[in-house]
Amino acid sequence: MKLVICGKGGSGKSTVSALIAREIAARGDKVLVVDTDESNFGLYKQLGLPQPKDFMDSFGGKKGLGEKMRMTRRSEGEKRPSLLEEFTIEDIPAELIVGEDDLNLVAIGKIHNYGEGCACPMGRLAREFIEKLKADSMHVVVDTDAGIEHFGRGVEAGCDKIVVVIDPSHESIQLSAKISEMGAKINKPVFFLLNRMNEDASELLELVDGAKIVGALPNDRDIFLACLKGSRVPEVKEMKEIVDRLLEKTGVNP
Repeated sequence: MKLVICGKGGSGKSTVSALIAREIAARGDKVLVVDTDESNFGLYKQLGLPQPKDFMDSFGGKKGLGEKMRMTRRSEGEKRPSLLEEFTIEDIPAELIVGEDDLNLVAIGKIHNYGEGCACPMGRLAREFIEKLKADSMHVVVDTDAGIEHFGRGVEAGCDKIVVVIDPSHESIQLSAKISEMGAKINKPVFFLLNRMNEDASELLELVDGAKIVGALPNDRDIFLACLKGSRVPEVKEMKEIVDRLLEKTGVNP
């Protein structure tokens, strides 16, 4: 199962990605977290893991990746030449993956320097990584960058399900509707996970498609402090049922 986690900036995508991944791993299932957010450096801390090197280092960094993209234009009619062949987690170079037990993390690439250019090469590599990764014996959780630019890059093409993290804001509600529309166009099921819920946010339940909701996470102080300090996020009891629903083979039963 390949799950893509998305939503507006600040909605809690990385936190939710970490919580989902840790819950799956706690069940004894192997899970690979793929960090495709080129501007967020905190996911590894939320998972309680060391910081990984960029996967694009295997192409010689961003410059090498760009050159590889240009060199692989094999024919005039080929719009998107391949960067990767099909591979498994065992094929990933050991120096580019970090983990413990059944939980592993790969970071596609980060913006490291002023003026280095756009993140388009990382987006292209992220799409192929998710598409070409053979995940028959494990689950994959993909943490995306904010908004919907990754839809424009086609990152969701290789996923099985899309999870939209919605916080109590009008912008987040609008974005969830747009992502639902895009998911329908590429025939990918879209589910909503409500985040930072409290009594004041209860009206959110009436403003989104209830049939798509897989669960809600409270406005938890311990999680807030973990995110503030850059430490591993604590377990949340609601996540067990949320993961049960997400991993169901036939739809969702809220």
